Parts: sequence; C-alpha cells; structure tokens
Amino acid sequence: MNKTVFRPVEFWKSAVMTMPDNSFFELIRSVFGKIKTPFNKQQLINELEAFLLRDDIRRAAASYIDRNDGKVIAAIALFGEPVPGDLESFFSGELSYAELQDIIVNLEERFILYRFREENPHSKTSVSRLALNPVLEQTLLPFTEDASPLFPTADVSPSPQAAPQAGLNDLILAGLLSFVLQGEPFFRGEGVIRKKIIEAGKTHFPGIDLGLTLGGLQALGLFYVDEDRLVPDTKRFNGFGSLSARERMEYCAASLMVFSEKESPDNILPPLLRGRIREIANFIHCLLDSLTAELLYPTKTLQRLTEVIRADMGGGVMDNTQVEDCINNYLEKAGLLVSASPQIKQLGPNAKRRADTERKAPLIAVDSGFSVLVYPEIDFADAISLASFLNIKEAGPVVRFEMERDSVVRAFDRNIGADEIIELLKRLSGGRVNDNLIWTLKDWEKRHSEVSLKKGVVLSLSQEKRYLTETRALRALITETLAPGLYLLPESAMNEAASALHSAGIDIVARREREAKTSASSYNHFPSLSSPKFLPQTRTLGMHANKKEEAAAKARSKAADADTYSEASGILKANFHAILEKTPMGKTEKAELSARINRRLVLCEAQLKEADVRYEKLEARHMDYAGKQNIARQAVAQQSPLEIVWPGRGKNGQRIFGVPRALEKEGGELFMIIASGLPAADGQEEILRIPLGKISLLRRIKKSIFEI
Repeated sequence: MNKTVFRPVEFWKSAVMTMPDNSFFELIRSVFGKIKTPFNKQQLINELEAFLLRDDIRRAAASYIDRNDGKVIAAIALFGEPVPGDLESFFSGELSYAELQDIIVNLEERFILYRFREENPHSKTSVSRLALNPVLEQTLLPFTEDASPLFPTADVSPSPQAAPQAGLNDLILAGLLSFVLQGEPFFRGEGVIRKKIIEAGKTHFPGIDLGLTLGGLQALGLFYVDEDRLVPDTKRFNGFGSLSARERMEYCAASLMVFSEKESPDNILPPLLRGRIREIANFIHCLLDSLTAELLYPTKTLQRLTEVIRADMGGGVMDNTQVEDCINNYLEKAGLLVSASPQIKQLGPNAKRRADTERKAPLIAVDSGFSVLVYPEIDFADAISLASFLNIKEAGPVVRFEMERDSVVRAFDRNIGADEIIELLKRLSGGRVNDNLIWTLKDWEKRHSEVSLKKGVVLSLSQEKRYLTETRALRALITETLAPGLYLLPESAMNEAASALHSAGIDIVARREREAKTSASSYNHFPSLSSPKFLPQTRTLGMHANKKEEAAAKARSKAADADTYSEASGILKANFHAILEKTPMGKTEKAELSARINRRLVLCEAQLKEADVRYEKLEARHMDYAGKQNIARQAVAQQSPLEIVWPGRGKNGQRIFGVPRALEKEGGELFMIIASGLPAADGQEEILRIPLGKISLLRRIKKSIFEI
C-alpha cells in the first residue's frame, strides 16, 4: 500500500492542468469569475495556488470541513492515494455509494481532493486515484494525523463482567499434550476420531471442539498421526514455547482456520499449510497490535481495521467472509477476542500484554492424593513438562492433573527420571511436596528398572524375575539368550511380550525409548510475528506518552468534530447569503450562487461579486414538476447518483441517496426507480419506487470534475 499523504505541489498542478478543458475553466471561473484574454493555463494555476494560500481562504476552507469530510480525508491519508473502490468498501454500511460520491465530488470542488491517473506498465491500463491537495497541507494535517474518527471505540466499564473462559490457552495445550501422551488409539480405520476419545475429550475439555482443535494443532505440526494413534512432536512443542503466549494463540487461531478450510480433514501435511498459517497469523498479529485492552470495539471498527491491514498485505490474505469468520469465530476460540455484546468485542485474556516479571512459586498445588492444581501464571515450558508425567483430569476454568502410575511410567519410558520430576514439583510448588509422593515416585522408578522391554526386541529381567522365562507364553517368544537376564525376541513381539508379562502378574513393564537425537537443522517452524509501523491508533487520549502529545491529540480530536465547526460554517454561509441578497443580479444567477454557498464552494466575497455564472440546474423542489422530470432523465441517462427527500418519517421527511435505475410511467404518474444501496429483507439491494410528484427535493449529484 502506498502511504503517500501529500505529493509535491507541482504534481497537483500537473493533475489539474490535465483536466478536461471545460472542467478546468469551470473550476477557474468559480474562483476568479470571467477569465481575461489572452490567458495562460500555467499562469492561471499559479494564481489558483496563491489564492488557496491566503490565510482567510484557508480559514474558510477549514471551517467548512464537517464530520464526514474529516472521515474521508483521514481515510485517504490512511490508505495513501486509494482508488475510489477502496473507500466504497471501507465506508460500506455507513455511507452509501451515492452519499460517498457526493462527499468526494464536493471535496474536489472545494480544492481539498484531486484525482490523477496511475499507469500500470504490466497491464497497460490505468487507474484513477484520490489524493489530498498539498497546497492545503497545513489545513488538512489535523485530519490526516488522527485516524481515530474512522475507528469508533468505547471505554470498558470500570466493573466489567468476567470474560468467558478462553477455549484455548497454554494450560489447555498442556492438557491436550497429556491427553494425547496417554497412548490410547485415537482413530478408526477411516481416520475418524473414536467415539471413546470424543467422549473423554468432552469430559476433560468442556467447551472445546476436540476434532477442530487437534486438527489445527496437526496443521501446526505439533501432533502427527502414526497408524491409529496421535503422537506429539516434542521438538516442535519446544520450538512453540520460544514464542510469546499471545503469539502462540495467534498461530493456534490461524491453524484452526486453515484446518477448517480443508476440503478433507485427513492427510494433513504441515509443510503445505505452513505459509498459509503464517500469513493469517501475521494478519491476526497486526489486528491485535492496533487494539488496546481499555476499549470496546464495534464489529464495524474491527472490519475497517482489517481493510487497512489487508490493503497493506496485498489484499489476498482473506476475503470479507473469511475476515468475519476469523473475528467472530477463531479469535474467540483462541481467547484473543471476547464478545462484550453481540456487536461489541474486546481483547480477550490471551491477547493482553503481561508485564515481563519473574514468576514466583507456588505455581501448582499438590494434594495428598497426588492431584496437581495448576495456576494460570505458570510458564508454558513448565506446563509442558508437567504434562509429560501427569494425566489431565480437568481443563476448564480450573486445570487439574493427577499423577498416576501409568503417567509416571510414561515419563520413565521417555528417559525422565524420578529425581527430575521431584525437583520440578518442588520448584513449582514452593517445596510443598509430601514425603509419600516422593517415596512413591522412587518406588515406581525402582520397579520400572526391574523389568524392561527394549526395541529390537530385547527382554531384560532382573535376577529375581528370571523365573518368568519358564512361563509358557514368554518362553515361546524367546529366540536367543544374549546374556544372563537378557533375551532376544522377534522384532514384532513387543506388544505380545508385554501381554505375556502382564498375564504372569507383572504390572509395570518398562519400554524405554532411545534418547532423541538432536537435529542439525536450525529451521524455525514458528518465527515471531511482526506488525507494520503504520497501524492506526485507536487508543484513548489519556494513554499518550506526555502532556504535549496529549494536548496535540485533543486538538486533532477537536478538529475532527463536526460540532466544533458547525457554528463557524453556519455563520460563514449566512454572511455570504446576506451579501448575495444585496448583490444586483437576476433570479437564476442568484439561485445558482445560493446553491454554491450551500455546497460550501464560496470561500470569499469576491466569488459572489465577480462571479461568472453558467447555470446548471442540479436540483428541483416541491411544485417544479418539469424541473424534476428533466433532472430525473439526466440522472438516468448519465447514471448520476441522486439525493431524494419525500414526506416520510421525521420532521424533515425521509432522505435517501441512490443510483437511478429508470423513470417509469404508470397511468398519469411518473415513478422514480432508485437503488438505495441498502440491503432489503432478503439480503438483496433495496429498490425503491417513488412517485415523482411526491418528491420535495430531487438533486443530481455531479460526477468527478476530473473525469473526461
């Protein structure tokens, strides 16, 4: 996205000079009246520049800028010379196409905006772009430097309701790791999660869509499928821990979205999905960086922020439907946004920046029944370490694990010793580990060392357990005695041997894994995320760094408030109307100049007294039926937008902006068929059929003065 705000003055002059001659001279006549001959276009544009630099003219131009003008100016500065379609999309739902077109053309006539064509050397086409007049830079700066009017927010209540528990967070990830490590067969032959696993997931993880969540974590590469089992990738879990807590959830939200986009949930190949996940995660990171915890955000504000971010990222990240789904679904599932009301969002618990302070014990509580309650402040790496030797029991508002024999044996098999477990529990609990738990761990480790199965397959029996080789089931599996107590079994006999040992009364059978080899690859699967510096600031004024900046921000906010200028604008127009009333000229000329005053085109008294009026009827009122017919026919022929007022709701009637479709006759009455740009009940564009005779004001909105 081009972030140019003000081009050099010579560029503006060039754009004005290349206007169609009739538009150029109409513009000049609106300022200086009759053009004396001989004339030189370059000299005329220089005189126009000098006129706009006058202090009284700049004050008048500033006093005319209302709330909608300020928003359009701020949006053009934010997008950096956008095409008109960018603004139509951005203001969708607030301003119809016709209303926006009216504002833009009016700003062009008031010298605030201009258009230029930009050539595309690759496609040999050109596009029309909107830009801000650099001659009026000092007048427009208060509006270009403050984008906050475009992104309305509200302060969070001093006593907000408790935010709902996040669907995902670091502790839930640790719980899922523990759940998967228990080694239960996860899938049926068709790759579908078993009903038993689904039911257990509902018990342990209330409110979590287990299929979606595990699918998303597979897309991230944290888990992979091995036959009918789900297996964690320890190396990637460790890499995931190098990110901040918020970044982890941003990756999770992105992975959930990418997984849900897949036509088939099986055959997940993380390398093929990696680029898409990072792209969406970066998009989410940019969005969250533009928000603050102290404010509430209407969904329209969030949509506008995403428009700006998408434009900067090239526009191809997500379409409008995907953005809406991301905001309302996946960001909430990851605890990055929560709903304060159906149409209001605020940052969720996982998006709020925590102070980087040292965490102090206790971070867990261990009771006499070996139940471990884990507090939210725990570090991700420690939570993952706990999951390696504990079984998850509850992962909702409270996260609780239990130390069971099978879970500890699982850790022993992964070469995690009892001393390492005891040291971790003591550190996290502040030393509150009872002697019974320590004794039990030591006993399980001793028993784990007495009987073990090793891949290959080697059976190892201590001296007092060698009698087991005399049992029929085990004796049939032994193919060779390698040494006293060491026996070689067939390569596929691991599970069969374990069953034979259990049948013989052995309740703990070791299956130690080899030490994982350290990969030489330094590839980072989860790079840190970053945001561009241009992000619009939606923070409150009280959050600025110092008093000087705060005062400047307040001044900009005041400048963007239409109420501040309504009085000055009204006084200025009233003065011009009074001068016009005293100026001797015909009724038609006065009507045209009066319309110019109302459109805020008159900046000084000389524009009235020296005016060269070339009358163009743009509006008709009340009983001027012939005038309304002519304007309606012109609008239909040129597809010019219309402003219509007719008796309806409210003291001043009903007002709409729209694009005319046709002028139809029914009986003796003419009807204006107009598309209002608003959605009807069926979701389609609302088409109105208005009797021409009942229209109290019909005004044709001019097209751009820069169009050929």
